[in-house]
Amino acid sequence: MARSDIPRHGRPTPPHGGLRATTDPVARACGIVTLVGVAIITVISLVAQFLRTDLNWLTVQLSFYAKGPYGAWVQAGFFAPAPGLAALGIGWYRELDGHAHNVAPLALFVVAAIALCFTAAYFTDPTEPPTTLHGKIHEWAAFGTFVCATTAMLVQSWRLRLDPRWRKHFLSAFVLAVITAIYFWIYALVKPIPRGLGEKAVIALVLLWVWRSAWWLARGPADR
Repeated sequence: MARSDIPRHGRPTPPHGGLRATTDPVARACGIVTLVGVAIITVISLVAQFLRTDLNWLTVQLSFYAKGPYGAWVQAGFFAPAPGLAALGIGWYRELDGHAHNVAPLALFVVAAIALCFTAAYFTDPTEPPTTLHGKIHEWAAFGTFVCATTAMLVQSWRLRLDPRWRKHFLSAFVLAVITAIYFWIYALVKPIPRGLGEKAVIALVLLWVWRSAWWLARGPADR
């Protein structure tokens, strides 16, 4: 095999400019890991809304559900999607061909996963702005998670247009990523938005994009 036939990520490209019909097995596994993580945090977060009748879901942010009854489950739910975010970046880096794959979304997804772990490990403060060190770590880690994740979504969606096998998903992925990024910054800057509802809407949009992206990886282009 000629050296020019081996791309930077180590997988051989099809001869004569052909397109691979199947998904890279590692990328497919990464998609499955991500789906599991999204499913766990979604189920736990939804159940917590019904179990914690002492909290108003419209005004109370999800972070406060990690303290008090069932808090350990919610905290575990925060950790669940972290491996999936990193896996999603790895999966798409391996799956996209030639110049379509890029290290930027991979790095952003990995940083988002690390920041999410800090968000889960450090509890939020009941005051705003936070007054304790752990509260400040939680706030900045959560902000970093959203910034890195939404930016990675935008960049990764944009790269899909460069791979003929995945180009058909570009528009829907990019539009959802743009909507999510815009809404996140509106939520972050416009304080009158109910903090509980606003935060949960951002989380739902991010999880929706991540779920769809991971589902595509798990199924592969030949199945779509």
